[in-house]
Amino acid sequence: MAAIMHDKELAVAELEAAKALFHQKLQESVEEKFNLESRLVLAKQDAVELAVQVEKLAEIAFQQATSHILEDAQLRVSAAETSAAEAAYQIEEQIRIATEGTIVSIVKQSKDAIEKTLAVAQAAGDHTEKLMAAFTDYLNPLEEIVSIKSQNVKLQDAVTDLESQLLGSKNEIGRLKLELEQTMQRANAYELQARNAEKEVHDFQESTRKAVLQQEEEVRILLEKVKKDSVDKRKAASKAFKVELETIKAAVEAAKEAARSKDEAYMRRCEALQRSLKAAEATSETWRRRAEMAESLLLKQVPLSERDEDAIYVVNGGRIDLLMDDDSQKWKLLSDGPRREIPDWMARQIRSIRPKFPPRKTGLPEARFSNFKTLELPIPDEVWSIAQEKTKEDDTLVEHVMEKEIIEKKRKALERALQRKTIKWQRTPEETKLEPGTGTGREIVFQGFNWESWRRKWYLELAPKAADLSRCGITAVWFPPPTESVAPQGYMPSDLYNLNSAYGSWEELKYCIEEMHNQDLLALGDVVLNHRCAHKQSPNGVWNIFGGRLAWGPEAIVCDDPNFQGRGNPSSGDIFHAAPNIDHSQDFVRRDIKEWLNWLRNDIGFDGWRLDFVRGFSGGYVKEYVEASNPAFAIGEYWDSLAYEGGNLCYNQDSHRQRIVNWINATGGTSSAFDVTTKGILHSALHNQYWRLIDPQGKPTGVMGWWPSRAVTFLENHDTGSTQGHWPFPREKLTQGYAYILTHPGTPVVFYDHFYDFGIRDTITELIEARRRGGIHCRSPIKIYHAHNDGYVAKIGDTLVVKLGHFDWNPSKEVDLDGSWQKFVDKGIDYQLWLRQ
Repeated sequence: MAAIMHDKELAVAELEAAKALFHQKLQESVEEKFNLESRLVLAKQDAVELAVQVEKLAEIAFQQATSHILEDAQLRVSAAETSAAEAAYQIEEQIRIATEGTIVSIVKQSKDAIEKTLAVAQAAGDHTEKLMAAFTDYLNPLEEIVSIKSQNVKLQDAVTDLESQLLGSKNEIGRLKLELEQTMQRANAYELQARNAEKEVHDFQESTRKAVLQQEEEVRILLEKVKKDSVDKRKAASKAFKVELETIKAAVEAAKEAARSKDEAYMRRCEALQRSLKAAEATSETWRRRAEMAESLLLKQVPLSERDEDAIYVVNGGRIDLLMDDDSQKWKLLSDGPRREIPDWMARQIRSIRPKFPPRKTGLPEARFSNFKTLELPIPDEVWSIAQEKTKEDDTLVEHVMEKEIIEKKRKALERALQRKTIKWQRTPEETKLEPGTGTGREIVFQGFNWESWRRKWYLELAPKAADLSRCGITAVWFPPPTESVAPQGYMPSDLYNLNSAYGSWEELKYCIEEMHNQDLLALGDVVLNHRCAHKQSPNGVWNIFGGRLAWGPEAIVCDDPNFQGRGNPSSGDIFHAAPNIDHSQDFVRRDIKEWLNWLRNDIGFDGWRLDFVRGFSGGYVKEYVEASNPAFAIGEYWDSLAYEGGNLCYNQDSHRQRIVNWINATGGTSSAFDVTTKGILHSALHNQYWRLIDPQGKPTGVMGWWPSRAVTFLENHDTGSTQGHWPFPREKLTQGYAYILTHPGTPVVFYDHFYDFGIRDTITELIEARRRGGIHCRSPIKIYHAHNDGYVAKIGDTLVVKLGHFDWNPSKEVDLDGSWQKFVDKGIDYQLWLRQ
């Protein structure tokens, strides 16, 4: 009774604590509501002040732009007027100087010619007077005549000279007239230029006025848009607040419901304990009477009556018990023996609330025929404990434990919901839309195993890492094959519905998946659909009879598999020779596989698939399976050989990536595929052959360059690396390789060994953070600026620039790269990252 009352007090105390916690959370929710309302008011005020500041800034910018434009126009007009005035003055000065010089020279020459003519005429007159005097004086007339003729000849020569000089003057005047006309033409041209300049100034003023009007209109539209955005944001914030308030109300109601359920559970438990107490008291009284009777029998004080002869008295370790009949629970425990094992977590839960039972009997024959007569108390280690027993169906105690566990899970979920921010960050539709071929578009996959993981209890080892992976930016975890397999690694499956594998039991698998979901991580199951190992041999000794829930026969195996005598249709892909290849053209096979995938999705908890060896069957079947199971993300492994020539990797790998793209296209884009092309090219490109990273069209050379949203980039996996090492990535180039795939479009994959065993966990986390800050997703555009022997430079999206190699480069040296850039990661000659400020 004291123990029951103590349990009851503990139950009441827990209930009071739960109520206090609930009221505290409710008070915090109310306070947070008031804080959010005050923040909303402050946000409105900030929005109004921001709008006013934007208007003022727009007005100031408009005035400054207008004043600068007008001053520039006035300066240009003044310069044009000054140039025109200077040109006109120079033309007039040239015309005046040329005219004055011509006129002075003409006047001077004319004056000289007139003076010469007058002198000749004076001389002729004097000579005539002399002749008249001589004639008068009876001089010889012949001499005079000769003298006169000679004088006439001289006069004629003088007249001829005057005529030639006059002709030269006329030519000079004509030349001057021509120069004057040319000068006038130049003056007209200068005047036309001045008019054109004036017209251009007028047009410039007109265009300036139109530009000013257009800027005013743009500023007005911008202000209206800012106001509208402010109103929309205010409405969105109010709507988000209302939605969050409804969520809080729902959470409060759920908390009330959980508290009520917990109260009811505790009440039921108290009632059950009270009933148990009454039964224990009745049993104690019966045992006390029977102990007294047994003691009297042992002391031979009371003889056996006829009523007691049918009872069976047994002694075990000094304690006497009475086995009443076949319906006794003790008799069932002794007769049925141990029950099936229960998980450790359930045993701990049962152990925390188990009642105290009598000591367990070591065996029915020993209990019946023991000769001990004393009443010594049992050894504590021999006391029977229900926590060490095995559960049965319809066990009331187990139901109470399960009920308590469900209530505890609901309480933790409510606590997480109440601790989240009231207004969550609003994701874009692109981020929230899920497609099986891309996920959200921003997935970062973590391969959560290697080739040797099966040697340990891997699910229990992987589950505690969920919180760390989520903090580092991982969004999806790729699990190993979950089914029973002939090979311990899981890639030779047999019974598809048996999930007890070398990695752990199905309970541990579900627990691990639940831990991933608690950290908002997707769980991707590795499913092998191409082949399956048989359970039995046919009459002719061939292993082609399947067992388990999917008991197929040879008709489920393709007929062109040479080793297993299948009776199905020919294969739609390549043959995997180590196990029977499944014929996916059979209706019953596809139906069973779709049911199995939906069972993994709905009952086990997987969110998506990694499809093994998809070269073995048509992509059309993959499309049917994906559409039926509706995964959040699906990846196909289409591993094919690259093109080599003379032992060296060929530059052109278009045929290789075309085969992968053809398979993706066959699935209708419902599944992505591993970009094996990019992995193979990186092996050679990072050894100072960066020119391999750009194709002739200026795009990346892998599947990433043709269909980036369906390209899943990786460096190593359990086949290429780990202990198999079929195609290991160069160890010294791992960080550079991750710098490439984590900053480029596509969906990158991080390998377990690299993250936890190779010592580059912080480097990978830093690159994931750069991808997040740059907003890089599977469809981000890429522009490659340089790709040569010295290095590689590319801009991904609008906010991130990456450089690989020892190439001396930074964003300020690139003419076509605008904006201000801040260095985010600097690893020297390995790689450097810049983010736009």
